[in-house]
Amino acid sequence: MLFIVPTPIGNLKDITLRALEALKEADAVFCEDTRRTVNLLNHFGLQKKLFRYNEHDEKSVAGAMAWLRSGKSAALVTDGGSPCISDPGRKLVALARSTGVKVTALPGPSAVIAAAAGSGLPCDSFVFLGFLPRSRGKIVKALKAAFELKKTVILFESPYRLKKFLALAREEFGPGLTAIVAREISKIYEEWTGGAIDETIAKTEAAGDVKGEVVVLLRPPEAAEEEEPGGPDEAPDLP
Repeated sequence: MLFIVPTPIGNLKDITLRALEALKEADAVFCEDTRRTVNLLNHFGLQKKLFRYNEHDEKSVAGAMAWLRSGKSAALVTDGGSPCISDPGRKLVALARSTGVKVTALPGPSAVIAAAAGSGLPCDSFVFLGFLPRSRGKIVKALKAAFELKKTVILFESPYRLKKFLALAREEFGPGLTAIVAREISKIYEEWTGGAIDETIAKTEAAGDVKGEVVVLLRPPEAAEEEEPGGPDEAPDLP
């Protein structure tokens, strides 16, 4: 059995009861960084056998699969948030499923969902791009393709590249672009900056050095005023 276990992205109270149960039940924990994970386990009074899981190391993947095929269970975690979502885990999950190992994915903390919910932008459906490529041409190509869908676009960005990215987006897509920056979600210094992209750029520049984990939400001008439809059982308006 392989448990996919989301872990807190900031506040340790964000962990779920099911996540704690899975960590207790599992025979081992496959983690991205043993130091980060042991701190998490210690906080909740758990002691577990830890294995560092490296998605890019075939020996690491093979070792994890050997453990699972032996009949033992494992909880897969990353440094924060849900494994497999712009974090390691996909290869192991795919191999486990293809070889008959039972996999269960637990819901839990996610910077993507928290940013979507807190942005105020239409997010009945959205496009998530993860971390964009480094080259300008590839960045522009990816954003153009996403904007054609006229949906809110969500992506991760390095704090060291945020200002450069916002300037690129303004230059390529104009002042009508809406941009919201969610920084350090669920942490002590959580901060939201946003509105018209010129306003977002000005506030970001005025704030000085950008630190922490960053989620960027963009809404193309042609979609800014569009309402996204509700579901078939949408509740009536309040009186």
